[in-house]
Amino acid sequence: MATQTSTRIRVLFAGLRALLVLTVLLGVAYPLAMTGIAQAAFPGQANGSKVKVDGREVGSSLIGQSFDLLDRDGNPRLFDAQGREVVGHEAEDGTVTYTYLAGGAQLSDEDAAGVGTLPDPLWFQPRPSAGSYDPLASGASNYGPENAEFVQLVKDRKAAVASFNGVAEGEVPADAVTASGSGLDPHISKAYALIQVNRVAAARGLDPGAVRKLVDDHVDGRVIGILGEERVNVLELNVALHKAAAK
Repeated sequence: MATQTSTRIRVLFAGLRALLVLTVLLGVAYPLAMTGIAQAAFPGQANGSKVKVDGREVGSSLIGQSFDLLDRDGNPRLFDAQGREVVGHEAEDGTVTYTYLAGGAQLSDEDAAGVGTLPDPLWFQPRPSAGSYDPLASGASNYGPENAEFVQLVKDRKAAVASFNGVAEGEVPADAVTASGSGLDPHISKAYALIQVNRVAAARGLDPGAVRKLVDDHVDGRVIGILGEERVNVLELNVALHKAAAK
């Protein structure tokens, strides 16, 4: 009996030693080693592929973001469905009401439902996002292709994109009016980038040819030459545009 008990104790302590050794090796040493190698060999990717301008982080090349009109404090400007600027007022209970910037009249509930942001003509715009580019709300709209609400949404987006960029609706590519599966796609098609060239150039007073060259210089080819389509990273293109406009 004593022998069986001592054997069980030895087996128990052997198991505990193995657990301790494996915990240190696989739970501490291995993660630290991989983190160290990643930081040494691929610091940019290991830290989220962050993009900096003048020493300030402006986003990640892996995550899409909006380029809407902002106020002096860097907050998104809000507009009603007719393009009139409004101001939001949040009450203590969390409810939000809106008043027009000009005149101060309060919006009705119906008009308040249409309040949103507007794209900034100075920048290349990304594709739509079902989650408003919120990394915590990554996902698609889940609308089917024959859903009436989705069909109308695509039609509205196509008309808005065509009007904003001064092109015919037939020139608007599919990615300009449909959100990606994640809602965070940082890329747009080359076709979508090209229909924005004249608008960006006019807004900034730049030569359209120079802006088009920026697009051409930022086109990523197909993965291993065969997968996917040519694409443009919107944030990286806008960073290059910012630098070109500053010269």
